[in-house]
Amino acid sequence: MKKFALLILFLSLVSCTAERKQPSAPIIGLEQGLELQAASFNELKNFNGDDLSQAVPAFTKSCQAVLEKPEVLQNAKIKINPKAYLNICRDFLEQNITSSDDMRKFLIANFRPFLVMYNLNPNGTFTSYYEAELQASYQKHGDYKYPIYGRPNDLLEINLRDFDPSLPNKRLLGRVQNLKVVPYYTRAEISKNGVDAPVILWGNDAVDIYLMQIQGSAVAVLDNGSEVRIRYADNNGHKFIGIGSILLKKGLLKPGQASMDKIRDWLKENPQIAQVNMDENPRFIFHRISDADGPVGALGVSLTAGRSLAVDESFIPLGSLLWLETIGPDKTPINKLMAAQDIGGAIKGAVRGDYFWGHGEQALLSAGKMHATGRYYILLPRNAEVQLGR
Repeated sequence: MKKFALLILFLSLVSCTAERKQPSAPIIGLEQGLELQAASFNELKNFNGDDLSQAVPAFTKSCQAVLEKPEVLQNAKIKINPKAYLNICRDFLEQNITSSDDMRKFLIANFRPFLVMYNLNPNGTFTSYYEAELQASYQKHGDYKYPIYGRPNDLLEINLRDFDPSLPNKRLLGRVQNLKVVPYYTRAEISKNGVDAPVILWGNDAVDIYLMQIQGSAVAVLDNGSEVRIRYADNNGHKFIGIGSILLKKGLLKPGQASMDKIRDWLKENPQIAQVNMDENPRFIFHRISDADGPVGALGVSLTAGRSLAVDESFIPLGSLLWLETIGPDKTPINKLMAAQDIGGAIKGAVRGDYFWGHGEQALLSAGKMHATGRYYILLPRNAEVQLGR
């Protein structure tokens, strides 16, 4: 009997040792290359050190948004159980959590982290953006001669799945020409010929307007001394090509000089050829005036500096929470809780993010320097089945 008991103890110790030596948890996979690997909160870098009270406003806004439109939780390849997530959000809003410790306890009680991977690779690229600033006027006069366009009157939106459920769920943008839907005008065509769209404001600098389009939003300082926010309204449906890559390819900027502040300076110092190079990016962004307290992301909520992340919404559902582990400017570690609240034309891939720095010159400098490898974990409801699908 003693020998049998000793044998059981030995096997138990071997089993525990083997478990400790084997860090790989079961992987939930998808035939398209997307995988999730279950993890624990202890595996998240700086989980006990992050001031989670700073993330409370962002999660509050996300919860308010998904309670109004829970369908966003099911639009990506990673699908969040709406019932479970909405119950978590209701509980969170009722508790009125404010402290970092209470937020940490709430996360542990309600979520489980999963490492996001693509073809078993957890690493991806992380860049960042900011809220731009420009000078503008409601009236065209003097230097205020560059139009900031609202959504065009002739811009059409088509989703193939509306016509046939077997077709891809993809949003297409175009216009009608000779009773046929064709691609909408490119940036170069709009710059040359204008467009059938309302002009919401007139800017005094074409470069500032261009940078606003890259960032998606801006604070406009008006000629009467007041300020208004401009937010994204739509785009022309064309592919985005970064101005940095355009200038580097032509040798107009040297490697290592393609930060946002240096790009801005070069464009302003070379006005004769700036527009030609900007027009090589065919994508054009249309805007509208916003009364929000910050730039509004694709989830429909104002973004929170240092806590909002733009993601590829075909993989990561908007409204979800992510634990980000990457490197910021000047090799500063970024290990913190983020809210998936925005998208971007260049943000494509299962592990790809754009970190929102906020507003102002310092935010521009930080955003312009960030380009790092990193990874993230998605936080899914603890007691709900994990779903991956097309």
